[in-house]
Amino acid sequence: MKFATQTISCPHCGHHQHIDVDGTSGDQDYYDDCRICCNPIHMRLHLDEARHTIELFIDSGDEQIY
Repeated sequence: MKFATQTISCPHCGHHQHIDVDGTSGDQDYYDDCRICCNPIHMRLHLDEARHTIELFIDSGDEQIY
C-alpha cells in the first residue's frame, strides 16, 4: 500500500480532518498545519513492508520523547 486517505484528529483542537498519506518515499517525518486552528501537527509515517501497511503517528510536536 503506497497511497491512503486517513482521518486524523488535531492534537491541539480535536478537529477531525482527512489527509492524504503518500508512502512512496518510505519513512517520513514532517509537520502539517491544522486546517482549523493552524497549529502544527507532527506526523511520522512508517512504511511496514512486511505487513504491507502504512503506520501514521500524530502528535502536537512539543512532546518530549525519552
